[in-house]
Amino acid sequence: MPKPRVLATRALFPEARKILDAACDVEYIATAERPSRADVLRRVKDKEALICLLTDKVNDELLRNAPKLRIVSNVAVGFDNIDVPACTKRGVVATNTPGVLDETTADFAWTLMMAVARRIGEGEALARSGKWTGWDLDQLVGADVWDKTLGVVGFGRIGRAMARRASGFQMKVLYTDAQRVAEDVEQALHAEFRDFDSLLAESDYVSVHVPLTPETQGMFSSPKFFRMKPTAFFINTSRGAVVDEAGLVAALEAGKIAGAGLDVYENEPFILPGLKRPNVVLAPHIASASLETRTKMACIAAENVTALFRGQRPPNMLNPEVLNGK
Repeated sequence: MPKPRVLATRALFPEARKILDAACDVEYIATAERPSRADVLRRVKDKEALICLLTDKVNDELLRNAPKLRIVSNVAVGFDNIDVPACTKRGVVATNTPGVLDETTADFAWTLMMAVARRIGEGEALARSGKWTGWDLDQLVGADVWDKTLGVVGFGRIGRAMARRASGFQMKVLYTDAQRVAEDVEQALHAEFRDFDSLLAESDYVSVHVPLTPETQGMFSSPKFFRMKPTAFFINTSRGAVVDEAGLVAALEAGKIAGAGLDVYENEPFILPGLKRPNVVLAPHIASASLETRTKMACIAAENVTALFRGQRPPNMLNPEVLNGK
């Protein structure tokens, strides 16, 4: 019996390839450059499964072009690149990789927070420039993190991982979310609930951990930034489009906030020129980019695919109704 035909839009890691190759006939796009849309559409025509990344748009155009497709497996926890209703309409299972990147992403949010507070980017540039003249009393003085107030916007797995780390820095933790968490969770994490505006006004560091939805798109607009302390820092490792970047630039230019640490952008890979300033630390969407975590993500994506073809329900379905009754 022929193996299911699968297209992976990247080469993936060896551990994930081992899982896939044992059960499927896989075509990997292993080019150094990101494959073009036309190339993906051409290759997916006869495939029963697609393993894709956030940069691969899975919309009605692609689904029409792949009539044999049974599953789309995203190597990411976020899935704003996938039109899930369109997949459901065509009976295509959509999956993601939740849970595996929580701690790594929280680590990186803390990395950005520490880097912008202590002016690491400016310091490294000076150290590499050959112009450093030695220690001085007021050279690149920054802000402390310990004993400050951390405001967490979105208190899911990653937001709670942020709160756990904050205890080691003796920080007060505030959080806001669409729903308040249970009292025992608040007590365990020493976290206090605030409405959005109050959190912005009280926090020294605001770290964002919400998914991109119609409700969260553009939630950080100019008026929101202007509610923050002029000494506060803004950290985003969630999705770029939750921020109106023009509003963020306006707040930075007006001195309404002290700085920002960003891993994601409103129109990736384009970065608004106004964000390229000394008090902003910029990273190229690498919050989950540890070898261990990215390998686990790829393996979960592979296991989602192979489960379906073994006649099982993939463990991370975004549209379980497709297989209801099967």
